[in-house]
Amino acid sequence: MNNFPITQRNRVRRHRERGHYDKETIYAIIDEAMFCHVGFVHDGRPVVIPFSHARRGDELLIHGSAASRLIRHIQAGHEVSVSIAILDALVLAKTAYNQSVNYRSVVLFGRGRLLEGEEKVQGLAHITNKLIPGQWDYVRKPTPNELKATGVVAISIEEASAKIRNAPPGDDGEDRELPLWAGLLPVKQVVMEPVTADYTAENIPVPPHVRQMVDTCE
Repeated sequence: MNNFPITQRNRVRRHRERGHYDKETIYAIIDEAMFCHVGFVHDGRPVVIPFSHARRGDELLIHGSAASRLIRHIQAGHEVSVSIAILDALVLAKTAYNQSVNYRSVVLFGRGRLLEGEEKVQGLAHITNKLIPGQWDYVRKPTPNELKATGVVAISIEEASAKIRNAPPGDDGEDRELPLWAGLLPVKQVVMEPVTADYTAENIPVPPHVRQMVDTCE
C-alpha cells in the first residue's frame, strides 16, 4: 500500500487541504528531519521525549538507555505516538492574527519491538549513518558492555499522516492595504564548520565524510 488508511487518529481535521497520507510524502519528511518527539503514557501520565531517529522501511528506529522508561514501555508492547516537524519559513503578515509558519510535519502511531543481537548492531549503524553518513565505518564499534547498556527499538509505522503549510501570508480585505510589510522569512537548517575536540591531536584532520556533509550544506 502506498497510502496510509485515514483513521480517527491520523485524520487531519483542521485545514484538511494540508493533509497528506501517502508514504512518499510522509517518509520524505521523516528522513529529512534530525529529531523526533515520542509520546507515551507512563504511570498514568503523558510523557514526551526527543530522540534522534532513522527510518528503515516501515519502521522508525530510535535508541536510548536500556533502562529508560520509553524502552521499557515499548518492550512491554505498548503504543507510542511520534511527532516530527521541519520549519521552512516564518510567515509575517500585516495583522497579528495571521502570523504563521510554513512547515512540514508528521504524526505517526505504532508499537515497537526491542532489537537484539546482530539486528541491534545494524540498527545502531543505521541510526548513526542517518545523522552523519559514513560515521559508523569511521568510529570504534560498541563494546559488549556498551551494547548491553543501550536499548534499540523499531517502531512499526502503523498509522501516519503529514500536514504541510507552504503558502504566503493570509491577510484579507482592507488589511491587505495597510502600509506594512508582509512576506516570508525562509528558515534553513545548515551544518557549520566543524569544531575539533580539545583532546584530538592537531595532526588528525576532519574526516572526508564529515567534510562532505559540511560542503553539501553550503
